Amino acid sequence: NFGPTGCNHERYWPYTQSFVAGYTAMMAQPGGKVSDSKRPDLQRFPTMQQPWDRRQFIKNAAAGAGLIALGGGLFRFLSDDASAAAAAEKRPDGRPRLPPGQRVIEKLKPMGGDEGDGDVKTFSLRVYGAVKKPFSVDYAGLLKLPQVERAADVHCVTGWTVLGAMFKGVQVAKLAELAELQDGVAHVIFEAAHGYTANVPLKDATTDNALITYRMNGKPFALTHGAPVRGLIPDLYFWKSAKWITGVRFVKKDEPGYWETRGYHNHADPWTEERYG
Repeated sequence: NFGPTGCNHERYWPYTQSFVAGYTAMMAQPGGKVSDSKRPDLQRFPTMQQPWDRRQFIKNAAAGAGLIALGGGLFRFLSDDASAAAAAEKRPDGRPRLPPGQRVIEKLKPMGGDEGDGDVKTFSLRVYGAVKKPFSVDYAGLLKLPQVERAADVHCVTGWTVLGAMFKGVQVAKLAELAELQDGVAHVIFEAAHGYTANVPLKDATTDNALITYRMNGKPFALTHGAPVRGLIPDLYFWKSAKWITGVRFVKKDEPGYWETRGYHNHADPWTEERYG
């Protein structure tokens, strides 16, 4: 049980190891090239059967693009030039757009977790804790709250980044305003399906682009990415952006969440590489 995280590298590391080992061994053969005349020994390297059959693998490698092995599948990341350009670009706060240790990919990767039911008919969000006016909304009620659209980059602790996605939803700051926080609130606990939680400092949870979101690039989230509604805290590693969200709880005392109690960093700033505690 890995919990509904933004990303979960333990689940996919064995696949990555297998892929890298097979590819490295195959490329180490005389000539170091993959072609019809130099078909790899698939009995020795069975992990290469799927890449060999998928000729696009060869095209992508030759073109300078790459593939990431996740969940037994192959997923495209963009060229090194795209990552270098993002690293050279500056954010308004002066930090590089691409945090250290990250590489740009095209779209969100399915990273596991215990899924919610994904049904807008059963969705309910509870906003409560150290507030004066706790409340709950169903999906229709969420859509009646003030809506915003924000472009944001997201960064997974496993090393991938998606740039410039457009998210639609309700700002966590608006929920805080409606609930009327008590004095001394310092953290927000995002609650999700099956008891998952992620803790976020109030300052990070109430930025302009911190949302309770239900659309990405104009489309509903797939179930694997948190449908029908998820959190979005783009300036922290993506596990803080809880999928299948059920509650937003404001607290005065920090409460480390699912991953934070399992060795991951309590804050999770990608620019200082706060991956592990």
